[in-house]
Amino acid sequence: MTIADVVKVLKGKLMAGDGTSPRVVGAVVANDLMSDVLLTDADDVLLLTSLASDQAIRTAHIVGAVGVVIHNAKPLSETMIKVADDLGIPLVSSPLSKYDACVAMHDAFLAEERG
Repeated sequence: MTIADVVKVLKGKLMAGDGTSPRVVGAVVANDLMSDVLLTDADDVLLLTSLASDQAIRTAHIVGAVGVVIHNAKPLSETMIKVADDLGIPLVSSPLSKYDACVAMHDAFLAEERG
């Protein structure tokens, strides 16, 4: 699943990045504590968070994330969008709650596995 697929699955809007990255989501981390995200050892992580600040983008960059999704359609600052663009991290805004986003991603992964 690419970031373009994530945008569709989560009914989101791409706020930063071009959405054409061939990188594939390897794991999903849904967390608002960036210190916990830093402990993630999975590869190609997609970060789902309600932390609408550039701290989430910087943390995603450190862990090598595929992208960041801010849920609940929280307003995103221009600074956050600029940092995401500067660091090359796709940033998606989704109207879904964290729970619904996790369920949607799980269902999409299952459908992808089944072919």
